[in-house]
Amino acid sequence: MTSTARTLVFVYITIALDVIAIAMVIPILPALLMELTGDGVEAAAIDGGWLIFAYSGMQFLFAPVIGNLSDRFGRRPVLLASVATFGLDNLICALAPTLPWLFAGRILAGISGGSYTTAGAVIADVSTPETRARNYGFIGIAFGVGFVFGPAIGGLLGEIGPRVPFFAAAALSLANFVFGWFFLQETLPRARRRAFDIRRANPFGAFRHLMRYPALLALVSVIVIYQLAHDANPAVWTYSTKLRFGWSEADIGLSLAAVGIGMAVVMGGLVGPVVRRFGEARAAQIGCALAAVGFTGFAFAPNGLVMLAFIPFFAFIGLIEPSIRSLAVAEVGPDGQGELQGAIASVKALTMVLSPILMTRLFAAFTGADAPVHFPGAPFLAAALLLAVGVAVVAARVGARDVALGGRAG
Repeated sequence: MTSTARTLVFVYITIALDVIAIAMVIPILPALLMELTGDGVEAAAIDGGWLIFAYSGMQFLFAPVIGNLSDRFGRRPVLLASVATFGLDNLICALAPTLPWLFAGRILAGISGGSYTTAGAVIADVSTPETRARNYGFIGIAFGVGFVFGPAIGGLLGEIGPRVPFFAAAALSLANFVFGWFFLQETLPRARRRAFDIRRANPFGAFRHLMRYPALLALVSVIVIYQLAHDANPAVWTYSTKLRFGWSEADIGLSLAAVGIGMAVVMGGLVGPVVRRFGEARAAQIGCALAAVGFTGFAFAPNGLVMLAFIPFFAFIGLIEPSIRSLAVAEVGPDGQGELQGAIASVKALTMVLSPILMTRLFAAFTGADAPVHFPGAPFLAAALLLAVGVAVVAARVGARDVALGGRAG
């Protein structure tokens, strides 16, 4: 195995372990919130939305800092620090005696930036133009593995108690840190590093700098639409299926495992062939269209079996981000990849600030006692409409450029 292959394998394992740790707590979050507050599931959904808001808000502010630090000091120390901080966050959440302590843990996790910003830069460091989309697509395998095992393990551990998955996630993060300490190699040589500039190490400065590249504005708009729609799932899946179908924590965990399998198949197995055949922009369009079908099915599913039947359509959302990231990476030089990944993470985080609040409030508005119409699937339908807009945006802005460049069509 080459050094590049070893580096990529480590990055994918790191992402998978992080995702497992994150996904383990999704099935038990409603139970823990209701335990801490004494409120019902509708109020817990609102609290859950604010938790994601706190995490994402900190990521929005600090992701460019993390990316710029990795451009200055290298990928290895920044990635290891992120993994260690994520473990501390989970320990705080596991021991939280009150709701504010739970928020404190999520805020700390958001500040650390997770592993994704730096992991994306590592992939950019070691990829060629021909392998970029494929390598970013392989992130889908890591996410898929995480969302297969994470929710299933979390749901089963949640049967013991709602805090147990947080303890397990903290232990997993510690193991990940030890693994990285011994096996992660630096991918950014000192000659390619640049000085840290606070004017660029913030979301607004990073955006201003990156907007020098005209194509990035269109790409960023697609990422915003994608993320707004995508986050309907983590925001309301647990609450919606519990209310509509009476699913237990274990049921929710297994259903999310099925979502993970679907996305792993698409991102790990289909991104490369689809991009080679149609080009990055058209691959993103296909992903938007089929995922919109999946979300529509989620919105109107009359029972759990129908809900599960539309997961394969939703899974094609996995085509969108790798394709868009590949187009974005081609616009930026090697000494700015950390900054680019930080800016993308910041855009995603800003969207993640808004989407959970909007989606959970939409869920509450259509499930509460004073709801004009009882429609728990409203957030999923909103996501489907957003992705329909995404198809048009890619066609109008990014698709024309992909055609002009000849795409990557085979």
